[in-house]
Amino acid sequence: MISTDSATDATVLIVDDDASVRRAISRLVRAAGFSAKTFASPADFLTFELPQGPTCVLLDLCMDGLSGLDVQNALQQNTRHVPVVFLSGHGTVPAATVGIKHGAQDFLEKPVSPNVLIDALRRAVQHDRSLSSDRLERNHLKQCYGTLTPRERDVMTLVVAGRLNKQAASELGISEKTIKVHRARVMDKMHAQSLAELVRMAERLGVAGPLVETAATKVELQG
Repeated sequence: MISTDSATDATVLIVDDDASVRRAISRLVRAAGFSAKTFASPADFLTFELPQGPTCVLLDLCMDGLSGLDVQNALQQNTRHVPVVFLSGHGTVPAATVGIKHGAQDFLEKPVSPNVLIDALRRAVQHDRSLSSDRLERNHLKQCYGTLTPRERDVMTLVVAGRLNKQAASELGISEKTIKVHRARVMDKMHAQSLAELVRMAERLGVAGPLVETAATKVELQG
């Protein structure tokens, strides 16, 4: 019996040009508690917007048009990286090696035991699930950053680079008091409890500049 534990919020995307295989596998994965969506061709699949929740792709290696490896390469260009499990009756060791080297989670050959298939899908989904909290946090940070005004972003960039308030004021041509107001708003909008936390947020967003270690900065950091 196939367990449905921890599968109900996950989606398996099945890409196979054999209709009977698509039907059989979709019934199997739904019985295991997954949601399933099938695609008859690589072209149809590559126009589909990938889910943000726990997901994996079950991908046939040999199809008309694009091969499974071609689809895997295309997926790697997507910012939403989703785990791939290859399934093929024509699998070869070289093809499996290429797929694994390019990040495939597993490579199975038809016919495959239902339990072996579901176990492979469950591992792939769990891998994606482990990355989902990181994606959610990054998306939340992007939303918070999007609420900053252009001036607040300027101030944030200088602050996380280690500038003193008076240095930031001089570079932006505004008063130190105004810098303090913008800095407080940045901390509030980013929900940062400390400068160290704001720096970590900036690093994750890719907006952190190099720390400027002027003599004054070193005094502030040490003091």
